[in-house]
Amino acid sequence: MIDLESDTLSCDVLIVGGGPAGLATAHTLAPHAKTIVIHQDREIGKPVRTSGGTWVADMQALGVPPHLYQQIDELLFRSDNREVVQPLAQRKCAVLDITGTYQWLADLARGAGAEVYTDTKFMQTEETDDGFVSTIRSRSITASRIKSRFIVDASGTPHAVLSNLGLVEKPDRVGVGIEHEFEIKSAPKSRAVLFVGQAVKSGYGWIFPAPNNHIRIGVGIIQPDSDLSPRDIYNSVVTPEFLESYGLELGPPVQVNAGIIPSVPYDSKLVFGNVIRVGDTANFATPTVGEGIRIAIKFGRILGERLGEAITQGCRAPLMRYELECRKDLKRNYSFGFTANERIATYDAADWDRSLDRLSRLDEAEVVSLVKSEFTARMMLKAAWKQLRHKVFD
Repeated sequence: MIDLESDTLSCDVLIVGGGPAGLATAHTLAPHAKTIVIHQDREIGKPVRTSGGTWVADMQALGVPPHLYQQIDELLFRSDNREVVQPLAQRKCAVLDITGTYQWLADLARGAGAEVYTDTKFMQTEETDDGFVSTIRSRSITASRIKSRFIVDASGTPHAVLSNLGLVEKPDRVGVGIEHEFEIKSAPKSRAVLFVGQAVKSGYGWIFPAPNNHIRIGVGIIQPDSDLSPRDIYNSVVTPEFLESYGLELGPPVQVNAGIIPSVPYDSKLVFGNVIRVGDTANFATPTVGEGIRIAIKFGRILGERLGEAITQGCRAPLMRYELECRKDLKRNYSFGFTANERIATYDAADWDRSLDRLSRLDEAEVVSLVKSEFTARMMLKAAWKQLRHKVFD
């Protein structure tokens, strides 16, 4: 039994993790319940752990200010021997200013009444008769414990709370990425690149123009499908010849970003009594290309609303609705997407060439749906018919 002392803070909800999911949850929850967010890094949004690829329409729907993302008008897909250019007339991509976006989310959460503490690490938690008492290690607050009725695990791949309570095991298959960010001397600023092939087996690479005249070049692989190091792959791939082939002239390096996301099947179980998971902890990143910020914000806000309702009404039914809403939106799409993920992780150079041949026969809507892991029945039937027609008539 924990002996509660004067160095214990109290709240209705403790949110572990100050990424987009945790901050979005706090934003919509805080007006209805006392909310504390703890984040292990010294600053929200630093270091950067994601490449920031997303979609303009989603950012507009979520209210993200336009100055926080770079609009992309064209996708270039390249394998060892093929190249496909997909203009984006209606479905524009975007690349986020990660630090700026996360800090904007933190400002919204604080404005709604949440307390956000950085440089504060979750150590462990113990369930009590009326909630939880969590031990923290912090340089920003004097307290060493936080007592809460609920805990939201938004810690990402570590699953800090869930694994500590023995509720969920850490993922045994993960996507690991590294990217270098540079100032731009010369580069197409409205074109994003995804490159695949022999050099990035079991993964892919990207070139993303970003806000503030920056560009991000990175590679990601699936472990343990591959035993290679993303850093070694990056160093072998990103050569002067590589940069020249894409028309890139780089200025000074700005920073190196690295991150890990789960790459496992979607699990519909999100609510464990008074412990709820969201964001990468809930495997919200898409299984095709691993982008998930828009999804983390969307469902983080839904979780905040539902958790506020649960606290106000004194019942868990709203939390079950959160779990159902996520399942309805994600499970089917992610099931198809994960099947594709496992398959392409085994591709060799010839497989990728054939894959780009198939991609070249899709229209804008179909390409975007594929990248976003949105596999509607109509889209799949339409794409299948195009491939069959090509085999029969071409």
